[in-house]
Amino acid sequence: MKKLLLGSLLLFFLLSCGNKKTKIDPFATITEMVDSVHHKADTLQQAEVKEEPKPIEADELFDDFIFNYASDDALQRQRTLFPLPYYKGDTVVKIEEKYWKHDHLFTQQNYYTLLFDDEEDMEVVGDTTLKSVQVEWIYLKTHMAKKYYFERKNGMWMLEAINLRKIETDENEDFVGFYTRFVTDSVYQDRHIYNPMQFVTIDPDDDFSILETTLDKNQWYAFRPMMPTGKLSNINYGQKNEDQSNTKILKVNGIGNGYSNIYYFRKRGGQWELYKYEDTSI
Repeated sequence: MKKLLLGSLLLFFLLSCGNKKTKIDPFATITEMVDSVHHKADTLQQAEVKEEPKPIEADELFDDFIFNYASDDALQRQRTLFPLPYYKGDTVVKIEEKYWKHDHLFTQQNYYTLLFDDEEDMEVVGDTTLKSVQVEWIYLKTHMAKKYYFERKNGMWMLEAINLRKIETDENEDFVGFYTRFVTDSVYQDRHIYNPMQFVTIDPDDDFSILETTLDKNQWYAFRPMMPTGKLSNINYGQKNEDQSNTKILKVNGIGNGYSNIYYFRKRGGQWELYKYEDTSI
């Protein structure tokens, strides 16, 4: 029995001596875990590297792009050139991306407006070759204009600058001043309507036909819709919009509701008048 016990102790001693040759790292498992975390962190940092924006299908037509730009915060930040120059009169500030606030432009309204000098200019709206477009707010009461400058480079539309300025006397103030009073003063409006007024609309008996007729003043007041007040938007695709033009066209487009009204103004004898109205709303 003693011999058996002695042999067992001797075997245990020999095994213990042999094991000294193998060094056991008690922190091996923890080290592997830390290395794994560092590896994942490195991978995450690589994934967070900001990618260059790429053209999208909406870049082909500016109208498609601007609605995406105004609606999608991530896209808006990708397509804004930071730090963004913001001109206020004679001063300029640079807006860093961290201070940028999402700009919905006119998409939170149920309509937007466009200004043209003549009917031929209205055809530039669907031009897919445009390289430069400006989106503008015209504030009627303060006579201020805020213009966003978009440029298409490498197939992508980018916002490159904003300019906030006072509308000068030689920069459409004549028409802007007239329109402001026209939509807020009914007596003034009555004196600046051509009688009878040309009227274009969809034939009530045939949705695919256009009806051209006239309206006298009483009919105008019965038909007239609510005209935009407070401010007007404008998208300048390259149309003239000359300050001294004697004709102006205001187009009011509904957003997602089929609304379409066009107002034609002209200056005769130094006085502006509304002489034609179109309502082709669906």
